[in-house]
Amino acid sequence: MTAGPYWVGMTFADANFLRLGTFGGMDICMKTIRAMIAMFCMISPLLHADDTKRPKVAVSEAKGHIGETATVCGKVVSSTIPKYGIAGHGKPVSLYLDQPEANPVFYFVVFGQPPDGPQEVVNAYQGKRVCVTGKIDALPSSGLPFIMAADRDQVKVDANQ
Repeated sequence: MTAGPYWVGMTFADANFLRLGTFGGMDICMKTIRAMIAMFCMISPLLHADDTKRPKVAVSEAKGHIGETATVCGKVVSSTIPKYGIAGHGKPVSLYLDQPEANPVFYFVVFGQPPDGPQEVVNAYQGKRVCVTGKIDALPSSGLPFIMAADRDQVKVDANQ
């Protein structure tokens, strides 16, 4: 006589303990899955916090906030486009805020979008006041602070120019 599967004869109440498999040597049951879903629902809003809560930092103060995620606002006064691009992204455009490239205090890097590529970035931001949000890093050689804005949503043109 062969025995059937272990769930044969279980009642609906017993289904909470139905084993779904193993994960890292641990048995997974319905209670565990429900608890994980509930925990995710509670933590999810914290993970997607609004960027408007980021501290605003003046261009001249950005050097004191290296390693922090903040919003830096200033006027785009100059830009540079390198000769070579980055595979899959195109050419990065460095946009300098408040001080030109000759005497920079802060810059951010953003990529152009087809079909105009880097020139589209220059046209969109040159001479305008912008706010860029992201982690403030610094060049190892000079300590010049910058933000790598991989996503164009990190850059907002200030409507109150």
